[in-house]
Amino acid sequence: MTESINPPEDAETDPVRTPEDPLRSESGEMEPVRVPDSHLASMQADMAKLMNMAAQHERQLDDLSAAPPTPDSPFAAYGLPGFAGLPPAPMPPEPRPILELEDEEYEDELDALSDWVDDFLLRVYGAEVTTAAPWCEHWQEHADVVAWLHALWLAYQQHKDAEAGLSGLFVWHRDFLTHAMATVRAAGGPLSACMTDPDRPAHRLLPGPRPSNRTTSAIDEPDEPDEPEERGDHEESGDHEESGEPGQASG
Repeated sequence: MTESINPPEDAETDPVRTPEDPLRSESGEMEPVRVPDSHLASMQADMAKLMNMAAQHERQLDDLSAAPPTPDSPFAAYGLPGFAGLPPAPMPPEPRPILELEDEEYEDELDALSDWVDDFLLRVYGAEVTTAAPWCEHWQEHADVVAWLHALWLAYQQHKDAEAGLSGLFVWHRDFLTHAMATVRAAGGPLSACMTDPDRPAHRLLPGPRPSNRTTSAIDEPDEPDEPEERGDHEESGDHEESGEPGQASG
């Protein structure tokens, strides 16, 4: 007869298993569960793994809820952060009015503006030179013309950018080009004393108004004389009246 391979019912199959009905003390309180010392190490290792996994999940949640990468990262467009240790990408300089620049900085900006005016603006939008639309081949010497054309160039760079949308260049034509060219090349504008005939180049700077005469109340109102001087003035006026000098009333 073969022996049964099933263990007896009273055999202990799992030393860690606790009874379904915990033992209670005589007072009715539950007795603490006793864990063999041989299983404490494995339980501690499992607990450490769970804590590490929880910490990783928290870090992942923080990364997902964090702000998108800054534009300094070369991979910001793809949603990727930059590499640690690499310097951030330099930001383009903010545009400044050309008349606020000086020395070499002004000359470099004026050279770039001249290239744009000669190669693009006049070639496309340069109407014929007439008395109603004068021009000057030395326009760089007219400070007001330089300021107008530089502002027009900055606006062109902004409105041709993709962020301006499909209507960006139309807005530039409507709000900037037409108004700037009409002002610069007006019959009575800053170039009115320059070339009015394409075959007769001319250049002359028109004198501007003189500085205003600023006055103060202290200059307009003379100091009041002292009392003795006032009395002397009265005496002199009396003498004049008695002597019959000019200014005396006829009697």
